[in-house]
Amino acid sequence: MKKQPIQTSDDKEVDIALRPSSWDEYVGQTKIKESVRLILEAAKQRGESSDHLLFYGQAGLGKTTLAYLIGREMGVSVRSTTGPTLERTGDVAAILSNLEPHEILFIDEVHRMSSAAEEILYPALESRKLHLVVGKGPSAKTVSIDLPPFTVIAATTKVNMLSSPLRSRFGAIFRLDYYQTEDIQMIIKRSANILGAEIKEKAVHRLAKASRLTPRVANRLLRRARDYAQVHQENIIDEEAVLRTLEMLEVDEFGLERADRELLQTMIEKFKGGPVGLSSLGAAIHEEPGTIEEVFEPYLIMLGLLNRTPMGRIVTEKGREYLENKF
Repeated sequence: MKKQPIQTSDDKEVDIALRPSSWDEYVGQTKIKESVRLILEAAKQRGESSDHLLFYGQAGLGKTTLAYLIGREMGVSVRSTTGPTLERTGDVAAILSNLEPHEILFIDEVHRMSSAAEEILYPALESRKLHLVVGKGPSAKTVSIDLPPFTVIAATTKVNMLSSPLRSRFGAIFRLDYYQTEDIQMIIKRSANILGAEIKEKAVHRLAKASRLTPRVANRLLRRARDYAQVHQENIIDEEAVLRTLEMLEVDEFGLERADRELLQTMIEKFKGGPVGLSSLGAAIHEEPGTIEEVFEPYLIMLGLLNRTPMGRIVTEKGREYLENKF
């Protein structure tokens, strides 16, 4: 059944509209879905809040979507915050003390919480206690506040940056991986339906192949292809519209962007393919090392074009062949 097209051009609003609203609409990550649904069903049968859950993986794989689906499944609201905003103990205390019974607190980028904020979270996660220090010096005293049953769902792209005490307080930890091509194609078709756009099967295949096996990227490319078709007064997103869109965005058939190609090319030309350290590579391409590590590397490694070694980053033989075919 074709849905009413979205009447907005705001990308953030469109992202929310494209987000699955039920388990049946959530495509991919099958094992994780099954495990999470089991945890939630058991909690509902006991009349309890779910255990605290931690999701990790590359950006755009559906961690936030899972948090909101869990809220729907449990019939509770989800309060959302991010690690960088939780700097002081008072920030965490204010949020926790205002939670309603069985409510969910979703913390994105949890690895970026301050250590002070993290420490006040420990007893809250473990025993639903909030320990606050009132006053200073010899007259200071600790006040303990009981919290209602609640669930923390945390998401991170860098699980290795979480301290062991924090990781150990989650009842289950799940790693989201890149999607299968078939799943991405299903997501594109569903999103096109929500956008009110007709799309050809070959166009779906082209978009899926260039999506970096990531739903967020697939939806972004789909929106741009829709824009191209609309501006050129075409009612259907066909293969030609997708090819023109990818050319305009400088995205190749594997989903690699200009910055990806420049990274590989710089490694070949300036460092003879490596090994090269992350800092040296960042300086050479004028990019933050963290961006290279989090944004570029995972997909390049997944494609087999780049390797991490104890000595540094190395362009693989497959990566060299890729560049030879491009230039």
